[in-house]
Amino acid sequence: MTLKIGIDVGGTFTDFVVTQDGQPPRIHKTLSTPEDPSIAVVQGLQEIAQTMQPPRTLQEMAQALDTIVHGTTVATNATLTSTGARTALLTTEGVRDALEMRRGIREEQYNNRYRNVVPLVPRARRIGIKGRLDSQGQELDGLDAAAIEAALAGWRDEGVEAVAICFMNAFANPVHEQAAAAAVRRALPRAYLSVSTEVLPSIRFYERVSTTVLNAYVGPKLGHYLDQLVERLRGIGFAGLLLIMQSNGGVISPQAARDKAALTLLSGPAGGPGAGLFYAQALGQDRCITTDMGGTSFETSVAVRAPMLKNDGEIARHKIALPMLDIHTIGAGGGSIGWLDEGGLLRMGPQSAGAAPGPACYGKGGTLPTTTDANVVLGYLDPGYFAGGSMKLDAEAARRAIDEHIARPMGLSVERAAAGMYRVACNNMAQGVREVTIKRGFDPREFPMIPGGGAGPIHGCLICAELGIPLMIVPREASVLCAFGMLMGELKHDFVRTFVARLSQLDWTRLAALVDEMAAEGAAQLEGERVPGERQRIELRLDCRYLRQYHEVSVQVPLAAVHGRDEAAIARAFHDEHRRLFGYTLEAEGSAIEIINVRLQAIGATTRPEIARQAAGEPDASAARKGGRRIYLPERDDFAEVAVYDGHRMHAGHRVQGPALIEQQTTAIFVSEGFDGLVDGLGSFVLYAKGREDLVAAATA
Repeated sequence: MTLKIGIDVGGTFTDFVVTQDGQPPRIHKTLSTPEDPSIAVVQGLQEIAQTMQPPRTLQEMAQALDTIVHGTTVATNATLTSTGARTALLTTEGVRDALEMRRGIREEQYNNRYRNVVPLVPRARRIGIKGRLDSQGQELDGLDAAAIEAALAGWRDEGVEAVAICFMNAFANPVHEQAAAAAVRRALPRAYLSVSTEVLPSIRFYERVSTTVLNAYVGPKLGHYLDQLVERLRGIGFAGLLLIMQSNGGVISPQAARDKAALTLLSGPAGGPGAGLFYAQALGQDRCITTDMGGTSFETSVAVRAPMLKNDGEIARHKIALPMLDIHTIGAGGGSIGWLDEGGLLRMGPQSAGAAPGPACYGKGGTLPTTTDANVVLGYLDPGYFAGGSMKLDAEAARRAIDEHIARPMGLSVERAAAGMYRVACNNMAQGVREVTIKRGFDPREFPMIPGGGAGPIHGCLICAELGIPLMIVPREASVLCAFGMLMGELKHDFVRTFVARLSQLDWTRLAALVDEMAAEGAAQLEGERVPGERQRIELRLDCRYLRQYHEVSVQVPLAAVHGRDEAAIARAFHDEHRRLFGYTLEAEGSAIEIINVRLQAIGATTRPEIARQAAGEPDASAARKGGRRIYLPERDDFAEVAVYDGHRMHAGHRVQGPALIEQQTTAIFVSEGFDGLVDGLGSFVLYAKGREDLVAAATA
């Protein structure tokens, strides 16, 4: 028996997915405990044990567990709330203010009240040290060891918890950083140490120092949490494999996460894109838009044969240049608060009621109207069946909150105000989808959408209608999509080296040697994690640009192109990707191509959960009908009675005509008037635009 659990800690709920020997996944939710997320983890495991057949004790289930894959928001929350470690920075003399000056470009040029982001390390704890390397790594000035010792003595008295080290041109030669790191380990042995040549050994000083500092800032807090988690799990008898989700969609060991904490900054939502692609591929699609609407935020991403990656991003306006899934996040969750701006216009979010006090309908003291409250008023949520009936919603409290804060100030009925809240929230989310599709060169109409999160399937049809998307796939595991995706994550280790050269003048021997060195390092990492050679693979990317361009395009190239000195294959891959992103190339002009960085990802295959397919039965779903309910129909801008189905009683082949509601224990699916739906072999609810049966041929085959 192989028993695995994926755990995704969110702002409101902690999600669990249990897989066992090809059986249908079991899902569970419990309220998060922000003060210590590991409490909710153990609480959820105990609740799962009690519902197993036959029921087990917590210890019995923990001992039977083979693997836990965990997504954590500890590093994310520490950054967003500015509650990370007391951090200091050792850097090259004369550049200590680069962290605060950033790129020198004002982000909001026409905002007269613009305020620059507060750096994670105050100026007094940013110390410049004499010592310099040139761009080739040759020493120009020796490192001032005495200045380092003096700085460390002062930081010891200040109670510094983490030290970041980032010297100019260290990517070309780590010798100065290694010497400084040794001094820190001697003087501050308990401090968390973040060294740029270990975190991000690549060109561009600001991105490197920002990433190194961010890694130091979140490291102690993440390390403390992982220690707590491991201790709690051992305390209940868990002796299996614990893996941590990282931002690139892969998994790593807890120790690797401690060493490079910044890898977990998108740990939670990183499971979604892989899960979305799994369900899209089951329907014969090689691409998808995945969304995840939780209690606090809405994340969206694109996958084309694989989830899209990017090599830099921001969190709370702090630059991070590590590989991560291209996930766009906005403040639009079930707990997003509705409010009126100074002009009297309705806004939704980004402020959230969170898990405590939560939406007004939770009855936990919340008084502000949220998206969830609007969904109750509009009939999408049954107050008596929320979370399968384990949690009752207060519909009158939802109405009072909307009436007081939205309806009366706007001169509307509660229902009209709730409809406005719903439409604004959906519009905000549609705009988020545009960010990862249209602005990345993709047409959203060519992609199916997979809505995840407990609140996602209620809003999916209106988002699809807004963007012209004709196909939506709602997995049975939609409410815990990210937790399910975590179970599909492979072990991944990313490596980068700066290698500046024109493609036409390339030293192929030197490039091949560098790639082989990086591949050997990756293989050693995987072997240390007991991944056999036959389950290892290497993926290579080159950051390229046309000569005199400022930013690069990362293109995947086969290893054979490097060892076979295939200049044409690399050039073709770059031209094609440049054309897709920007609509043109400089190939006809004969512009030279320049390589800037070499990126390599070492991947260790893991055993993915298998879901048995069901044979399609009769299309008549009337046996699963629970009754009817008046709900709001956006196409009519009015209320009407629709059929309500029990999603747990629907099987492969069942069909429904919109408008309708499909209820499950952890989510509700709104099939709008413009869509029909069917259940495919995996048990997913496939919604398609009326008249577009051609889109679901694979589901009915």
